[in-house]
Amino acid sequence: MQKMSRLKNQVDKWNKVYARVSDALELAELDDPDFAEEMASETQALTKVYDAMSLEAMLSGEYDAEDALLSIHAGAGGTEAQDWASILERMYVRWMEATGYKVSIIDKTYGEEAGIKSVTLGVSGDNAYGYLQSEQGVHRLVRISPYDSNARRHTSFAKVELVPDIADDIEIEIAQSDIRVDVYRASGPGGQSVNTTDSAVRITHVPTGITAQSQNEKSQHKNKEQAMKVLKNRLWEEERRKQEEEMAELKGENVDAGWGNQIRSYVLHPYQMVKDLRTRYETGNTAGVLDGDLDGFMESYLRYKIGDEEGEVSDS
Repeated sequence: MQKMSRLKNQVDKWNKVYARVSDALELAELDDPDFAEEMASETQALTKVYDAMSLEAMLSGEYDAEDALLSIHAGAGGTEAQDWASILERMYVRWMEATGYKVSIIDKTYGEEAGIKSVTLGVSGDNAYGYLQSEQGVHRLVRISPYDSNARRHTSFAKVELVPDIADDIEIEIAQSDIRVDVYRASGPGGQSVNTTDSAVRITHVPTGITAQSQNEKSQHKNKEQAMKVLKNRLWEEERRKQEEEMAELKGENVDAGWGNQIRSYVLHPYQMVKDLRTRYETGNTAGVLDGDLDGFMESYLRYKIGDEEGEVSDS
């Protein structure tokens, strides 16, 4: 039913655009100067619609239309990296809110002094996975550290992971003997407990070492259900990755959040620049990017991906 609803929305959108274009063409054929201003306005509006739908047309991957689970992990560097991870979380939440996606915090581990060690966000809406796939990888920040009394420049890393949220659609059996369930008390900033019961749940898949946890719900039962859902998605993603490795088709390697592995650099000092190292797309509007303006990076990645698959990407 969800797939049917999604497809119906897509068809309805195209039909509405077709009707608008047809009306505009009929108006243009009248060649009446009284309609010149109206035609100019509609042409401008249709151009924006065309650009947006051209971008959507590039989302043709098997799971591009699905919801997504986005995780952010602070790299080495303690408070600096944990603060950078929290900045990325804010950036993505701002983008999601601005584009109409529903976002929920499934799990969040705070740093001892500031920032976060990790967070997993559930993102719901059309093409959530398709758009966010551009963000998967290591992100590097260069800035004057607000935590350094000598005001020195620091480099911090954080890793973004993404899987399509298809747990309800995939058939994957998880034996009870293969998992370990741990319950604990959810904590907030500074290690403070956010409730008085052990309601947070962490599930470990022993054979692979893959873990999933949830502390967003007050009910231990609901947290366990959510953690199992996340675990199924991660196990599916791991199996898919293994298959792609065997076929030599894996695009994104499992890399550490450190030097030489970044996909994008955010430089705040000594100059202002955000640059994607895969697509070469860059902008000097660092404040806008960190406030959620990511559309340019996402569009350039989709074009890069299509070109890469067709063997048309150059180094220029």
